[in-house]
Amino acid sequence: MPAGMRKLVEPIPGTPLPHGILNACTTVKDVDDIHELMGVEWMALGCCPVRQWVDPCEAEESPGEESPGERPAKEFCRPHVEHAAPITLYAGAECSTLGWSYEEAVAHAKATMELGEQHGLEAAFWSNRLTTDVVDLTPPEGPVSIAQGVAALEGCLAESYGGAGVLHVPAGVAALLGCCNVLREDPATGELRTLAGNCAVIGAGYSAMNTGPGQIPAEPGTAWLYITGPVHIRRGPLDVIPDRSASVNIRTNDRRILLERTYVVGTTCAVCAVQVVVCP
Repeated sequence: MPAGMRKLVEPIPGTPLPHGILNACTTVKDVDDIHELMGVEWMALGCCPVRQWVDPCEAEESPGEESPGERPAKEFCRPHVEHAAPITLYAGAECSTLGWSYEEAVAHAKATMELGEQHGLEAAFWSNRLTTDVVDLTPPEGPVSIAQGVAALEGCLAESYGGAGVLHVPAGVAALLGCCNVLREDPATGELRTLAGNCAVIGAGYSAMNTGPGQIPAEPGTAWLYITGPVHIRRGPLDVIPDRSASVNIRTNDRRILLERTYVVGTTCAVCAVQVVVCP
């Protein structure tokens, strides 16, 4: 076929990964309250232990001549305050006004945001929360196998929190979790869960980061996995900036459209991490 003018067609559509941070494993709440989107705090729930009480009158034997000492007393836990800071993501589009209307530019930017917001939010949550104030379970000998790593993470969460949590996994590790039968998909909900009942987020944004505590990059052939308590996400409205007339640079005749959205991602109790081997 002779060369000629190429015909403009519709963009190739995409679908966000089905097990990312905005899917079944997390609670996503769309909010309009600007105060909630500036950051939130709450009293931690579930981080205090529930203990067994043994009545000393029933448990003690005859003390004889020795003093029994101080009688045991029940312990009280003071809940601590947790907080989550805002995360703002943006998507920008730029093109000549000769071939792009304002409506087309906005639609293109919205499609970009819809496809990429999960990736961006995962990367931000990984950097801002998962890699800070975390318990590193990697043994002195070095990274462990995938199954050993998940087992260590679930044990760490179980010691500090009594409920089901969320396993945070880079997308590049997902296939290894499947071959080791670490995760199973619930056909009713679409969730990926371990045998212990923890849900798994498989994140492309996590793969882009793949850093350990303190933002130290993973060594070649290794990856970092994290586990947290439940994850709650507050998501603000999508803001289009600027309006129609201000979107054009009259010097270059280019149109720029910027979309922004703010999120507040919170989790509870301990965050645990472990480095695993991804190559035999």
